[in-house]
Amino acid sequence: MSAVREFGRALTQPLGAPAAAVQTFIEVPFELDGRKLIPDGLVRVTRGQKSWTALVEVKTGSNELQTEQLENYLDIAARFGFDAVVTISNEISPLPGQHPTTVDRKKLKKVALHHWSWSEVLCEAVMQKEHRGVADPDQAWVLGELIRYLEHPRSGAMAFEDMGSSWVPLRDAVESRTLRATDRTAPDVVLRFEALLRFAGLQLGRRLGTDVTPALSRKELAEPQARLSRQLTQLVADGRLSGGIRIPDTVGTLHVIAELRAGRVICGIDVDGPKEGRPTTRINWLLRQLKNAPDSVRLEAFVAHGRGAGASELLGVVRANPAVLIADPQKEIRGFRVEMSASMGSKRGTGRNSFIDSVLSAVSTFYEEIVQNLKPWSATPPKIRSDATFVPPADVPVALVSTAPSSQDGPELQVPAPAAAPVPQDVPVDA
Repeated sequence: MSAVREFGRALTQPLGAPAAAVQTFIEVPFELDGRKLIPDGLVRVTRGQKSWTALVEVKTGSNELQTEQLENYLDIAARFGFDAVVTISNEISPLPGQHPTTVDRKKLKKVALHHWSWSEVLCEAVMQKEHRGVADPDQAWVLGELIRYLEHPRSGAMAFEDMGSSWVPLRDAVESRTLRATDRTAPDVVLRFEALLRFAGLQLGRRLGTDVTPALSRKELAEPQARLSRQLTQLVADGRLSGGIRIPDTVGTLHVIAELRAGRVICGIDVDGPKEGRPTTRINWLLRQLKNAPDSVRLEAFVAHGRGAGASELLGVVRANPAVLIADPQKEIRGFRVEMSASMGSKRGTGRNSFIDSVLSAVSTFYEEIVQNLKPWSATPPKIRSDATFVPPADVPVALVSTAPSSQDGPELQVPAPAAAPVPQDVPVDA
C-alpha cells in the first residue's frame, strides 16, 4: 500500500482517507488498562492539516476475526483519536458496509470499522495493475509480485470455500419441506449465500476489469435485516435463494436463483424490447443477439400492460418458429427475459458436485454466453429529406402543386420538374 501509490489510494480513499501518500507500520504496541496490545498494522494518510489513521488486524487461512480483539482495538483507536479499524481476512461480508464480526455498536460512535476480504484486496490489485494502470514501472512490478503471492494456494488468502456447517441440515430440511422460519440453520445459510454472490461479483469483476456490485436497493442497504427476513421467508415458502449482481454497461441486472428443491441454479436477465415494429420483428431482434447461445436457453416475452408470466419457450424452438412467443398478436411486446439453467451441486465445500462451484460456474457461463452479447435497442435516427422529394397526388393538376419543400411531403421519390409550355409555331422567336 505504501510502495504502490495508486494501489494505496484505491484502498484507503473509499474509507475516508485523503488523496495523499500512504504510510504503513507493523506491530505498533499500545497500552490498554494495563495490558499490552499489538495490532498487526497501522496506516496513516496525511495531506496538509488533514490526517487519517487506522489500525489494521489481519487473519489468513480459516482463522476468523475475534469480537473481543476488535473491541479492544476500537477502544485504542478512540483513546488516541484514530479514525478507523480495518480488518482483513477470508471472511466475506454478506452485504456492502456490513462487517462479518458482530461488535458492540456503542464502540462505533467515534471509530469506524471496515473490512476487506482477501478476495477484495486481490481483485483491487488486479484491476489497478491490469486495467487502471500504474505509472511507475517499478511500482507496477511490486504490485505484480503481490498478485502472484496472493494467488498462490499456500499464501493463506483463500477464496470462498465453505457454505458452513448449517448447509447440509438446511438442504435436507428444504427437500423434505420441514424447514421453519425459526430454524437456526436458515439465517447462517442466507448470509453465506449473500457472501457467495459478493464473491461471484468480485471474481467476475477481476476478469472484466470493472466494479461488479450486489444488486441492492437503497432500503436494503440501509436495512440489511429487512432483506434477511425476506430471504428467510422465500427460503421457507419456496425453497429458493435469490439475489443479483450489477455489471456496468450491461442491459440489466444479472439475477441468480438457487432452487434447492429442484436442484437447479438459474441465471437470468431482463431485456427491454424495441419500441417499434411488429411482434415478430421484435423477437427476431433478440434472436440475432443470441445467435451463438445454446438451444436450452429459455426465453419469455412480456406484453405491455400484462400481468403475470408471459409466453415462454426454449431458444431452439423459437429459432424455428418465432411466433411461439406471441400469445396475442394485438398486444405489444415490451420486453424479454433470458434464462439459463444448470445443475446445482449439493456439497458444502468446493470441488466436484459442490454448491459453491456450481453457482460460480453458472454466473460465469451465463455472462460469457448471454449477457456480454446483449445490447439495448436504439431507434434509427431520422433522416433529412432533400428539396425535390415530394410526389404530388394524381388528381391534382401540376400547375397547382408548389415546388417548395414542406414537412407534409410524402415518400422520398424524385419528381421531374414540370415541362415548359410549348411555343406556338406562328409566333417568331424574337417576339
